[in-house]
Amino acid sequence: MSQSSHQTPKKETRIAIAGLGAIGQSLARSLAQGAVPGIRLVAVSAKNHQKAQAFVDTLAHSVPVMTIEALEPIADIVVECAPAALLSDIVTPFLKAGKQAIVLSVGALLFNDHLRDVAAQNGGSIIVPTGALLGLDAVIAAAEGTIHSVKMVTRKPPQGLKGAPHLIEHNIEVDGLSAPLKVFEGNARDAAKGFPANLNVVVALALAGVGPEKTTLEIWADPAVTRNTHTIHVDSDSASFNMTIQNIPSENPKTGRIVAQSVVALLRKMGASLRVGT
Repeated sequence: MSQSSHQTPKKETRIAIAGLGAIGQSLARSLAQGAVPGIRLVAVSAKNHQKAQAFVDTLAHSVPVMTIEALEPIADIVVECAPAALLSDIVTPFLKAGKQAIVLSVGALLFNDHLRDVAAQNGGSIIVPTGALLGLDAVIAAAEGTIHSVKMVTRKPPQGLKGAPHLIEHNIEVDGLSAPLKVFEGNARDAAKGFPANLNVVVALALAGVGPEKTTLEIWADPAVTRNTHTIHVDSDSASFNMTIQNIPSENPKTGRIVAQSVVALLRKMGASLRVGT
């Protein structure tokens, strides 16, 4: 009998979503509709349980709304799309259990170094999706050689930057702008601290390439743009390249619509028989 006749169906992978903002809701809708074969949404967690329950009741199949602590025993993978301050509480139980955590609050990883140790000690893994960025594969490949410099320039509608700690701390006003205003210039670590809801993209870029201290960034509040725009300049010993992406904002102006789609694509790739990309 051929070997293929002994193959058993792949085990279903159970997914929990922590955080039901624009990204979490979009992802939940897709998974509940069966967007990815072999992936089943089994639970969600959100700060406002009543509001979350009203949302899950609209899904193709309803799932329980649970506390963060209750997610790990019933799921194989957690997708973290919550406020950055909750990152460790959400992913630690999964990493300790040797499971996978897909992290969207990428900037918070820079301030939770212990999570990598927890993952390494217990056989768990932290996965950062491409999200609202492009060219990560090229940066990862270039990093196998020598990268001389990585710079990113971000332009966002002023409303998408409102409330950022850096703006408040430096009394930078973005209301009523008639021309672009540079609100930040520095490295990725400082950007993640000053713009925790906005700059997960530059931290993902930094982790893929030369690290958060050597990855530089300019942030512009630009009343002329309607899309979150990121331009990346990379110079290395294997290639020099420039890339620009314009992301259509989700219901939350701080995040792009493509982020939730990136997670769906990642989950699909994890179970695929053909995987394209590094």
